[in-house]
Order: sequence, then C-alpha cells, then structure tokens
Amino acid sequence: MKEINHFINGEMFVSQGKAQSVFNPATGEVNATLHFADEATIELAIKAATAALPAWSATPPVRRARVLFKYKTLLEKNLDELASLITAEHGKTLTDARGSVQRGIEVVELACGVPYLLRGSYAENAATDVDCYSMRQPLGICVGITPFNFPAMIPLWMFPMAVACGNTFILKPSEKDPSCPLRLAELALEAGLPAGVLNVLQGDKTTVEKLITHPKVAAVSFVGSTPVAENIYQTATHHGKRVQAFGGAKNHCIIMPDADIDQAVAALLGAAYGSAGERCMAISAVVAVGNVADAFVAKLAPRVRALKIGPGTAADTEMGPLISKEHLQRVKSYVDLGVKEGADLVVDGRDFQLKDYQHGNFMGGCLFDKVTPTMRIYREEIFGPVLVVLRAPDFATALQLVNEHEYGNGTAIFTRDGGIARTFASQVKVGMVGINVPIPVPVAYQPFGGWKRSLFGDIHLHGDEGMRFYTKVKTVTQRWFENPVGTEFTLPTN
Repeated sequence: MKEINHFINGEMFVSQGKAQSVFNPATGEVNATLHFADEATIELAIKAATAALPAWSATPPVRRARVLFKYKTLLEKNLDELASLITAEHGKTLTDARGSVQRGIEVVELACGVPYLLRGSYAENAATDVDCYSMRQPLGICVGITPFNFPAMIPLWMFPMAVACGNTFILKPSEKDPSCPLRLAELALEAGLPAGVLNVLQGDKTTVEKLITHPKVAAVSFVGSTPVAENIYQTATHHGKRVQAFGGAKNHCIIMPDADIDQAVAALLGAAYGSAGERCMAISAVVAVGNVADAFVAKLAPRVRALKIGPGTAADTEMGPLISKEHLQRVKSYVDLGVKEGADLVVDGRDFQLKDYQHGNFMGGCLFDKVTPTMRIYREEIFGPVLVVLRAPDFATALQLVNEHEYGNGTAIFTRDGGIARTFASQVKVGMVGINVPIPVPVAYQPFGGWKRSLFGDIHLHGDEGMRFYTKVKTVTQRWFENPVGTEFTLPTN
C-alpha cells in the first residue's frame, strides 16, 4: 500500500498523526494511506520555513527567477506524470488534467519575470535635495490551503509567485488527492529551490486551524467553499495575517435571443459538465432570455444524455466520476431537492451505472428547466454535473438575477449584439466575465478573482495581483547633507 506523507525541509517526513485512505474515485479502491500532520510535524515545517527565510529572501530576484525557469522546464517534462497522479485521485480526464497543469505552468512563467515586477519606483528631488523611493519586500512564511478539484493548478497559482518574491511557503493540499502536490514539491527541489523554502503538510481542519493562527505565519491563501473561506478570513485576519480566501460560485450564463444557439450549446456542455461540474468556474446556471429557452433546452438535453461517462483514463471519456461517495450523495440530494421544489428535471442522471465500475462515484448529467430564483438548487452551489435553466423576459431582468445572487465569481453572455455585451461587461457585479466565452478564467498575467461572497479579501491571484499579495511596500525618503542644517519643527514640504 502506498504511503503518503509530508515534505519538510527538502525531505519526506513521516508523522505520528492519524491516517486515512485515499481512494480512486473511478473504482472505489483504496490508492494509498495518507498520514496527517500532528502538532510536532506542523512545528517542524514552521521551523524549516523560518530557517530558510533569511537566505532565500536575501537571494537576488534574478537568481530566484532562474530556479523557476528550471522548475518550468521540469514541470513540462513531467506533465504526463502529474496528469496521471491527478486522474488517479481526482477522477477527471487525462486531457483535462493536462490542461490544468498547463494553466499552472503559465503562472510559473509569470513568476519567472519577478525581477521586473519587483523593481519598485524612484523619485529624484521629491523635495529640495530629497529623494524618495519604494521597494517591495517579502512577507515571510506564507500558507496555501488548496482544494481537491485542482491539485496542481491552484498550488501553482500560489507558491511559485510567493517564493519568487522571496517568501517561504507551506502548502496544505486537499486530503482527497495529495499525491500531485507532493510531486510538485519534489520537482521544485530538483530545480534548485533550497530546502525549507517549500514544504507540504498533509492534514485536515485541525492542521488548517493551527497554520492560520500560528504567530510565525504572515499570509494565508485559500480556495474552497464560501463558509470555510469566510471562517478562514475572519480567523486569520483576527490573528494579524494577510488573507485572500476564495469561496464558492454560482456562475451564470445569459443566452440572448440573437445568440448562436448551436455554439452556446456546444460551449455550455463542456462548461457545465466538464470535470463533473467540480470547477469553481463551471457554469451552473443559465438564464435564457425571451423565447430562446425552448430551443436551447431542446438542443442541450440530448447532448447531456449522450455524454460519454467513464474513467478519466479512457480516451473517449468526456466526464469522469465525482471525487467521493459522500460528495456523490450530496449532489444527488440536490437533484432530489430540485424535483421537490417543482423544477422540471429534463435530464435525470441519478441512476447512471457504468459497467465494470459499480463501485465508482459516477452519475449522469442532470438538467433542470423552469427554475425560479427562490429555489435552493439555484441559490446554492451544488458543485456537480447539474445545470439549472431560468427564464427571463428581457436582458435587464437577466442582469438583475446575476447581480442579486450572493456569489460573484464568474459569468458569461452569449450574444451577437456588441452593445448588449458591452453593457453586460460594464454593469455585471462579477469578478470575471466572458463574452461568448463560457469559462472566463483569465490568462496568468491578468487577475483571477471573484466579487461578493466568492472572495474574502481585496487582492486577487495572477498577474501583478499575485506579486502584490505576497509582498509589502517600504518607502524610503533620503537626504544627504553637504552643509549642516538647523533644527526643523515643521513637516517638510517640497
């Protein structure tokens, strides 16, 4: 049986904490035994990160960037291995897993440019014979708490920029699929990252609580559900940490009457049911405007029924299993609830069975029509292969639905009308917007982040935002005297 442990100070470390099984979601079989960090192990990781910090933060940014250039090469060389680790423990298709690793590598590419990002500013003669300049310096020990749905991509959105800026980092990945994050750490060490700069702790809520309240931790990055994100934000900020906590989503897509329906159906099939809907940027609610709903549902329904469902390792699989049996039952319970609430269940995937995979966490795609804003299947995040369709008489009503929802992570609109698209992009209260793009995840050099209860904190991931989160600004005002100056009792001016 494979044993999964911790990565501390450049070495695998076995703790004396409790253990749990890691499952293959396609077969239901146990892949490995995962050992959780006990308090002594957590302190060991903190000690390693603390010891590595002075030398690493003093390393010139260009030398830190060279390590990341080597790391990027190693990630690309081992991309297929990383994708296989993801599929074995998460269940998503290999092609989807590869794509997610590649999106993570793009942030490593961005972090390779950290010398430019950290360059600061200089103002000569800000006052008479006085110069003023600013610099960005590392925060210290940063913690990343990442979810099960992207065990490579989201860690790669966090720690490469953090260490590029001179911080040390402790990663606490999901206990459901921990193998890939460990491999990421091993490759970073191989690339030349000094021991102790990047550490990986396995654990659960108890581990998280100790990390986010530890006096030596300076910053916390989190991605997960909204209730947990809010709790982490409140707890960690109360303990003086800088925090970005990304929460849940109910990503809307508005379909206008002038939209190319065939294109919208094709795009939304992947956006709603790809990765079994276990994406924070998945489209889970469609708002059909005017008379477009009947045509849209009629064309989408047979495509949902025909989804090729199977293990992520099969070449023709379009949708794999859900992460766990518990989550499978949770998603099915939402479908049961939607029926009770009076929504029209057009496609019912609850009873799907896959031959030879009876113990896997599979279900078929589900499609609800005639959903209303008061229904829980609309208000709450389901995080599974369930798409709900609401009907709106006009664009203004559709926009109001999106803006009044408590989540504001991502949204999209399908239309041929540039004026409508521009108004939507300007007025929608959501952090990431797609125009005829169903999953508007920004490229690495643009900010990633939601609004409202999809993000607790002010600074997003990606781009300059990532660098800003992992650094603090220091401003220096200096004057050199050629002749002695008398005492000054007034505030200096220029």
